[in-house]
Formats: sequence, C-alpha cells, structure tokens
Amino acid sequence: MKKLSTDLIHSLLNTPKNTLRLARYLTAALPSLRLKRAAIAVSSLERKRGLGAAIALTATLSITSIPEATAKNYSIDHLKLYAHSRILDYKEFQCFNKIITKESRWNYRAKNGSHFGLGQMRSQHYRDLDPYRQIDATLRYITVRYQTSCKAWAFHQVRNYY
Repeated sequence: MKKLSTDLIHSLLNTPKNTLRLARYLTAALPSLRLKRAAIAVSSLERKRGLGAAIALTATLSITSIPEATAKNYSIDHLKLYAHSRILDYKEFQCFNKIITKESRWNYRAKNGSHFGLGQMRSQHYRDLDPYRQIDATLRYITVRYQTSCKAWAFHQVRNYY
C-alpha cells in the first residue's frame, strides 16, 4: 500500500469543498463507535472500523489545516527583526541591511550565477538553508572577513562585492 504524502493530500483536498466531502464520508462510519459492548458480537469489529475512520478523519483534517511553509511565510520584516536581534548596534544593522538589500533585496531564494540566497554566497549548502540560517551564516562570514558589517559595506561600496 502506498503511503499518502502531505503534498498528495493537499492536492486531493485543494478546496474546502473537497475537504468537507471527505470529512462527511469518514464521519459516516463514526456512529458505530457509539455501540455498546454488550450489544451484538459484531459490535467490536464495527467499533474498530469506526475507530479507524475517526483516526483517518482526525489525521486528514489536521494535515489539511496546517499551512504549508512557503516563501510568503518569511516576511522581510521578520527577517530584518531577526537580523537586528543578532546585530544589536543600530548603525551596524543599517550597514548589514544595505548589503543584503543590494545583494538580494531580502529574497532568500535569490540566485545570481553560482551565488545564492540573502548574502549571495557560493555554496550549495547555503542555498538550502532557511532564511534565518542564511542570516546567521552571512553574519559569521562578515565577522570573520571584515569584523563588522560597516567595514563590509565600505568594502562593498568600493568593489561592488563583499
């Protein structure tokens, strides 16, 4: 039996109408959960089927209600706040902001030839990082190479790279 992936479920249930249809189908089996144990011998089998339907319904509805992590979930303001939390000095943050704005306009999926991400690094590993880890990696690079963001920005203004 093939395992259902989240992407497959999202594609099958791409509309609230389809989700509601599936929920109705799965809840049709739930009344058997209310059967009393002393009823008939088949009731335990029916309760097991109903329990399976209840679990399937819960899983399906919980998966479809979870928003997918996409680029639009990473707002530029949140990324800037995160960077500012790492760079406490306002002047240094402004220099870092200028570098990232010039390099990628805060687009963590930016690509320019063999350079990727917010800081336009030449690393496949950097490209696969989420934007918050890209900020951390860019700050580490700047600290090791230039000591401060403002020194990196001054270098960038002269050479058009950092």
